[in-house]
Amino acid sequence: MKRYYSEDEPLTVLPELDQPLLQSNLPAEIEKLRLAESWQRKTGRSSKTLLNSPACGILLIAMKQDTETKEHRVDGRITIHTLVGRLKIKLSERTVELPAGHLLMLDRGIAHDVQAVEESAFLLTMCWHGGARPASGN
Repeated sequence: MKRYYSEDEPLTVLPELDQPLLQSNLPAEIEKLRLAESWQRKTGRSSKTLLNSPACGILLIAMKQDTETKEHRVDGRITIHTLVGRLKIKLSERTVELPAGHLLMLDRGIAHDVQAVEESAFLLTMCWHGGARPASGN
């Protein structure tokens, strides 16, 4: 199982993505993801970090139909908000359908797969336990 953003490996904060005011044109960003080199690879997905701060991160992810991310988990609470298409989120005990406009919230450390039932784009928000992420070396 893959593990993303472990508390043991602090997220590198990118200063340009941790500003008091950030704005994104999501339809334009989704279109850029569809043109990205990563979109053409076998994995059929591409992503862009929209926010990267010590307290949380937001990724915009686009996936081709019938592609998936294998089981992984995040060491923080997450939300998955489907913007376009339809996803299936596979948990150990059940599968959750997530069509466009729906939001799923998962507690920290819950293992899950993400499958694009059709071409999809979604926002993944990661919130670190207790607010701020631990500093490097702690």
